[in-house]
Amino acid sequence: MQEKAQMKIPLLDLAAQHQTIAGEIESAVIRVLNSQQFIQGPEVRELERELALYCQCEFAIGCASGSDGLLLALMACDVGPGDEVITSPFSFFATVGSIVRLGAKPIFVDIDPETFNLTTESLERAVTPRTKAIMPVHLFGLCAEMDSIDELASRLNIPVIEDAAQAIGAEYRGRRAGSLGKIGCFSFYPSKNLGGAGDGGLLTTNDPEIAEALRTLRSHGAKKKYYHDYVGINSRLDSLQAAILRVKLPHLDRWADARRANAQKYRELFSAAESTSDRTVGLPFEPNTGRHVYNQFVIRVRDRDALRAYLQDRGIGTEVYYPVPLHLQNCFSDLGYSEGDFPEAERAAREALSIPVYPELDQAAQKYVVENIASFYRFRSHEKVS
Repeated sequence: MQEKAQMKIPLLDLAAQHQTIAGEIESAVIRVLNSQQFIQGPEVRELERELALYCQCEFAIGCASGSDGLLLALMACDVGPGDEVITSPFSFFATVGSIVRLGAKPIFVDIDPETFNLTTESLERAVTPRTKAIMPVHLFGLCAEMDSIDELASRLNIPVIEDAAQAIGAEYRGRRAGSLGKIGCFSFYPSKNLGGAGDGGLLTTNDPEIAEALRTLRSHGAKKKYYHDYVGINSRLDSLQAAILRVKLPHLDRWADARRANAQKYRELFSAAESTSDRTVGLPFEPNTGRHVYNQFVIRVRDRDALRAYLQDRGIGTEVYYPVPLHLQNCFSDLGYSEGDFPEAERAAREALSIPVYPELDQAAQKYVVENIASFYRFRSHEKVS
């Protein structure tokens, strides 16, 4: 039987997206260059206004990166040495790096194997008198189970900081990510659903005092130039990034809908593929409580690394988010965690594989991806039999 021609399918095709809005982007960049207002200018103020509306929040505050957003949120909640912050061990490094950077201690809660988000059942057991904040992660574009998190936090008067870096536009029971806790933190890294041309971030809140604190902290702790109320940091979203993001924002829901449509097509293709008859491929959880925006389409598979190499040889881009859970990172060894402490996070680190789901992905490419995954497991099955 003759093999089909090999396709080239990247994990993410930013060039394809850019081609559809290139003229608008160029006009926006030229507008900023002509204005010569690069820091905290009108483009930033307008983007903050537009994103506050989009995220269903009263306030939005731009900053230099999603990582800085987490740091600023913790600073605004007065997190410091000796404090504890409850979070997930299965996330990007910045989630925990921001906590440790302030001298606080991350307290991990294992993840749910279906959602990849922290389990709420064991959350209350993690609370101690030193708990200063809870930081759920809306991983891969799916909101955490916020009802139980918010109920516990409200009862114990603990602020909730949403790590929504991958979840702009995601919804939970009709409410947008970033409006579900005390502070929401977003990233505009280029690979995000709303990505800039470099680093950038945003914080959202409905608390006017928190909003004022965040604005001050991002500018060296100064409300007035050269007069410092706090020891803040320099973390401002520049006007070029803001102008580019303002061009992209009106397209964001359409792109998210395309990602969701691609996710549904994957479900149909995997359902029809022989490889899933024995549940070889675990598909992402699709909630009935909200809107998953699929910053990543993450499958769970056995022989993950061998499958990834097989797909790479056939021109299919993939990524592993995340190969080492945070409690096992070398730089956090002094926290005292060890292998086996959070078995679901560790299992996800061995099994999770992201496959292409970007809005411009066509059905022929999706079919090619699924066919190659199916062929890998058929080959492995025959290999074991022989």
